[in-house]
Amino acid sequence: MHRFLFALFIFGLTSAPAAEKPNVLLIAIDDMNDWVGCLNGHPDASSPHIDALAEQGCLFNNAHCQAPICNPSRASIMYGMRPSTTGIYMNSPRPWTVPALKDRVTLARHFAANGYQTYTTGKIYHGSGLPDGDFDVVGPRPGQRQKKLDARLIPPTKEGAKGLWDFGAQLYDEALFQDAADATWAIDEVVTNPDVKDPFFLAVGFYRPHVPFYSPKRIHDQIPLEEIDLPPVKAGDRDDLPSIINDLTLAPSAPDHSWFVESGKWREAVQAYLACIRWTDEQVGRLLQALDKSGKRENTVVILYSDHGFFLGEKQRWAKQCLWERATKVPFIIDAPGLPGGSVCDQPVELLSIYPTLIDLCDLSEQPGIEGITLRPLLENPATGWPYVAVTTHGQNNHAVRTKTHRYIRYRDGSEELYDLRIDPNEWTNLAGDDQFQELKKKLAAHFPKRNATTATGSKK
Repeated sequence: MHRFLFALFIFGLTSAPAAEKPNVLLIAIDDMNDWVGCLNGHPDASSPHIDALAEQGCLFNNAHCQAPICNPSRASIMYGMRPSTTGIYMNSPRPWTVPALKDRVTLARHFAANGYQTYTTGKIYHGSGLPDGDFDVVGPRPGQRQKKLDARLIPPTKEGAKGLWDFGAQLYDEALFQDAADATWAIDEVVTNPDVKDPFFLAVGFYRPHVPFYSPKRIHDQIPLEEIDLPPVKAGDRDDLPSIINDLTLAPSAPDHSWFVESGKWREAVQAYLACIRWTDEQVGRLLQALDKSGKRENTVVILYSDHGFFLGEKQRWAKQCLWERATKVPFIIDAPGLPGGSVCDQPVELLSIYPTLIDLCDLSEQPGIEGITLRPLLENPATGWPYVAVTTHGQNNHAVRTKTHRYIRYRDGSEELYDLRIDPNEWTNLAGDDQFQELKKKLAAHFPKRNATTATGSKK
């Protein structure tokens, strides 16, 4: 009955009373690229629980982040504003310390203002930090590395694995891993807790597959090292690229690709990353299974996304921090009550749409000033006309436009890249210098943000 009434509300046939407002489960995953089964991103991928969610909801297979680095991507989702509007381009400052954003209403506080009890655990903003009072109830936020539990596996060197860069199997109790602990808290304290009343807004942020690539040995051993398929790399791939990329696409903490190759660690790192995806998928499964058993699934909007993608040797680089497909494309699934399930949408969409889409689906009051487009029309009909593109920004005045077929990048010095993803999915051939594409570039450039805010000032606190 709840699903039926909510469906009537969605299609405008009735008004939903407050008690019928749907719950929201927001699942954020860190650094997960398209190496999940439903996106066919890697032949060794295994993610049965994420795949099952995709079969129940709408899978956006051309979804892109607004920034290929944690802080600005997560800020754009939670504040509903582009990096080019806020001036938050890198991993500092914290968005809530930026004067221009202090009075902005975050996604969580907007739900609270509309009668929701809000909960969170894990990593939702960069570094597990939170604005004061952003959520009503805050669970554990263990961080990327557990100093008392995680054992260093690869001795750090200047050229190789250092800082958070480490990978392999950990041997301690699986229940103590960060993502298992966060899933357990969300299940026990919110999903199955009889004292939690509807409607609730629950944001769960899983840490893996962010570095260090640690997973339990049970998971790690599921992937035989000798059978790992390495990502495709083309010699001379970067020869037709502008020189600005040498600085702009630098991931300072990541080892050079040459270290992975020369040390023989490339295959091990890919194995560990794939294992982390499997481990996170298990936690997603635990959470969704608990929601099913609670009887609340039919009146809960479930959204799963990753904050950005990740390179593991493609284009001879690692990490994110660039405007190419592997860094911007993300898993993105919405399962909403009363809307068709099992659909796949290949229109270009943005994570920026999460805020306005939830306002639409949950019948919340409007929030002035947020950017992004509600995805409700695509949820109702994935094949509907869609005149929009996806825009990703990396640093001031560096943007990429993604359509159904092309990626066009223009940097602050005017240099360009253009790829036809239909025939060049690895982005190996830069077409920007070909005169026949001048009109296409002009058309795509019209989608670049008109505002390019100067870098915001604030603090890391």
